[in-house]
Amino acid sequence: MEQDGRNRNNIVPGKEVDIVLKKDQKTGKLTRGIVKDLLTNSAFHPHGIKVRLQDGQVGRVKSIILE
Repeated sequence: MEQDGRNRNNIVPGKEVDIVLKKDQKTGKLTRGIVKDLLTNSAFHPHGIKVRLQDGQVGRVKSIILE
């Protein structure tokens, strides 16, 4: 199961997500990780909420992994 990554209230630190890194935007390659910080302040972003993963990578959430 997956959840949309464009609404900020769906994303909390500790969640597992798939993000697109800036360098991968053209290819759409996804990177999976655990959210450390939310970097987008608005409640909604059409390209996905920007987050920092626990390993330091920054990108926009494309999907939220649900157990």
